[in-house]
Amino acid sequence: MAHEHSPISPVFRIDVSADTQSESMDRSDVIQIELLRQLVAGQQRQNELLAELAQATAGLHKQRAAEIQQWKDANPKLSRACRNAAETLSRVQTQFLESITEEVIENGEHLIDGDFMLHEFVDRFGPRMAHLNGVLQVLAQLGDHGSPAKG
Repeated sequence: MAHEHSPISPVFRIDVSADTQSESMDRSDVIQIELLRQLVAGQQRQNELLAELAQATAGLHKQRAAEIQQWKDANPKLSRACRNAAETLSRVQTQFLESITEEVIENGEHLIDGDFMLHEFVDRFGPRMAHLNGVLQVLAQLGDHGSPAKG
């Protein structure tokens, strides 16, 4: 019954019989299946590791946020002062950025053409910008954002 001749083209015929001779897999098929199983197992392990990493990162973030909140609760006056200082420093940063952009616009061609001018620019503004950003970030994190500033 498995090899009956019928008017249907072999392209459209699907043999679902349990004939082991026609269904036997050659060695390359077995290797491919095993490799695919290994790939799936590897991806599952990778997903598990990513989930663990996300949990660990979230835990560290929550712990850090709790520590900062404890510090704010223990130092409410200083926290408000940090907030006020961050707001003031933010305005200073805005003015500093305005002066940097003016400098770039005025000397754009020299910065593009000359390495010396570019290095001079970076040396002049880079460290100040990096330090200002760092201080502003610390003040903003420690500042009390929950209540309006009190004088």
